[in-house]
Amino acid sequence: MASNSDALYYVLSKIYHHPDLVIATVPQYSNAVTITISDRLKVSDQSYYFPDHKLMVNRLSPDFVAKNGDLLDYYFDMTTQDNPGYHDVWMTTGHVEAQHAYLIELSFE
Repeated sequence: MASNSDALYYVLSKIYHHPDLVIATVPQYSNAVTITISDRLKVSDQSYYFPDHKLMVNRLSPDFVAKNGDLLDYYFDMTTQDNPGYHDVWMTTGHVEAQHAYLIELSFE
């Protein structure tokens, strides 16, 4: 399970800096948000991190969470979480070919 991937950081950072890439943002649960973006975005190891018609789940390492707290806070603010913070972040990704979209779900615990 790759949890410090440059590819995952790249995608999260790209969405943060280019919100026009977002097709939809849906709060799933109080502690999670689902985002879809165009699959035209070039991502290294795309078939691994965004498998066709499957999901890939990564628990982001504590080092990744600590190092990228400001970036992750941007996504945490999209949730309806009553809790003021989080310790663990899970990132689920996949490729929905028919919609030409990458699916990204961030779950904060």
